Amino acid sequence: MKLNLNNLYIVSTPIGNLDDITLRAIEVLKESDIILCEDTRRSLKLLNHLKIKKKLISFHLFNEKKQISRIIKYINDGKILSLISDAGTPLLSDPGRLLINECIKFKIKVVPVPGTSSITSAMSVSGFRDQFLFYGFLPKKDNELQKVLQSLKNLPYTQLFFVPALKINFYLKAFKNFFSGRKIMIGREITKMHETFIREDVDKINLFNTPIKGELTIVISDKVHKSEKFDKLKISKMAKMFLKKYSLRDTVNLIMEKEKANKKKVYQICLNIKNEKNI
Repeated sequence: MKLNLNNLYIVSTPIGNLDDITLRAIEVLKESDIILCEDTRRSLKLLNHLKIKKKLISFHLFNEKKQISRIIKYINDGKILSLISDAGTPLLSDPGRLLINECIKFKIKVVPVPGTSSITSAMSVSGFRDQFLFYGFLPKKDNELQKVLQSLKNLPYTQLFFVPALKINFYLKAFKNFFSGRKIMIGREITKMHETFIREDVDKINLFNTPIKGELTIVISDKVHKSEKFDKLKISKMAKMFLKKYSLRDTVNLIMEKEKANKKKVYQICLNIKNEKNI
């Protein structure tokens, strides 16, 4: 594979199982002159597994601004650069946004090399509706968390979050308050040896008695509106009573004011009763 110069490659890496990497990603990393990574020690384990030896440059949240001009210079000098994160697809709750925008500003092509992501991995086994909202890491402070979940609680979509395992009970308590009536799936160690998925109703899930480790992927199901039971007998009695005094249209409107029911069904019942009286 021959890579183009003056490009920045955004390369997805495994989230756990080191064999979960695409052939293209391996080739791009092999051809790269420099690999940008969050934690050089962690990335070195993957590169050693792939038998790839390249220059690594630390690129993380705390040095991103300082490194950008240096990185842009490398690319303009004809070096082939790749950006990887500690695990999964870069820039999804990982640093890199500032660099991408700088590349766009200087007309440097940014090339995605897709692959594994805990987001899509968790969604694929959740069983929830695939119209979903990915939020990322939730706030750690209670006041901020309350504000965020308040803004999200009425959205009808499946919602996906990252939370640290050590604070799982803190977040579960909040989920119970804001996502009552929904289902929850907790993904832990996804693609690893001790991969675990916990599935339960938000209202019924128990808090953890013993601490667990790692980062968790939490999926909350879409908001389900329970259908109201249609009481045909009750609607019919009301229709007969109102039709003695009111028109068909007014009767339907009066019933709808008093009952949460399907308007088409109410109208049909009222129409049938009115027609019976006219016979």
